[in-house]
Amino acid sequence: MPYETLLTEVDDGVMTVTLNRPDRLNAFTNQMMSDWLELLDEIDTDDDVRVVVVTGAGRGFCAGADLGTGGDTFDNSSREESDEHRDGGGRVTLRLFDCKKPLIAAINGPAVGVGVTMTLPMDIRIASDQAKFGFVFARRGIVPEACSSWFLPRVVGINQAMEWVATGRVFPAEEALAGRLVSRVVPPDDLLPTARELAREIAANTSGVSIALSRQLLWKMLGADHPMEAHRVDSQAIYAMGRSPDAYEGVQSFLEKRPPEFSMRPSEDMPDFYPWWTEPTFRG
Repeated sequence: MPYETLLTEVDDGVMTVTLNRPDRLNAFTNQMMSDWLELLDEIDTDDDVRVVVVTGAGRGFCAGADLGTGGDTFDNSSREESDEHRDGGGRVTLRLFDCKKPLIAAINGPAVGVGVTMTLPMDIRIASDQAKFGFVFARRGIVPEACSSWFLPRVVGINQAMEWVATGRVFPAEEALAGRLVSRVVPPDDLLPTARELAREIAANTSGVSIALSRQLLWKMLGADHPMEAHRVDSQAIYAMGRSPDAYEGVQSFLEKRPPEFSMRPSEDMPDFYPWWTEPTFRG
């Protein structure tokens, strides 16, 4: 379905999501938040979408929150005290975090503030050599948002995270690569082809249910207190998938030296224990 601030296109199992406010460098708004939340629900239920690539229209990826309203942009004090004061960027990153599909950020230009923190729960970040990054919150008199105080140290380490947050400086793609914020830096014309080639490799060769489970195992276990937590969950996962049609097909296609034809659907065939992290007894 059409969205006001996002464009979508699906080809060979790969959905390309384009942040589409190019006149404002794709700055983040409440409408973009709403569009993202609705789209992610659609992505999780659409089995024709195997992998998602996210990029920006025009010369920017996302310039952060739209500051067009002036100095009171971040002032929500007019809301009722009884209202739940939830950061909009955080709502998006939490939903990205729980997505069943792999997410690849193809960062084509400036990614600043929420423009970079929204990419942190994405699985792979590839940057154009024209991209720039900035965790500029302290320079705007606010603090890191969109759950980035959890994500950023886990992605790049606490020392690098604190350097970027404390200085608030905008830095080039090569520094992002050196600091492990992105995995590749490529020329602008190669950005989307590189991201889509990687996405198609995933879509063509893997079980969608296996990927959905693997994605959540890797992400959710970043917060585990002990490897026993991983053992409990991956034991359930390997038992459930080991007797599944996709496991049979994976082995048979290997033995027969042919491409696999996985039949399980992430929208319908996830194991009974998924999503395990919502259960109050999980840590018990």
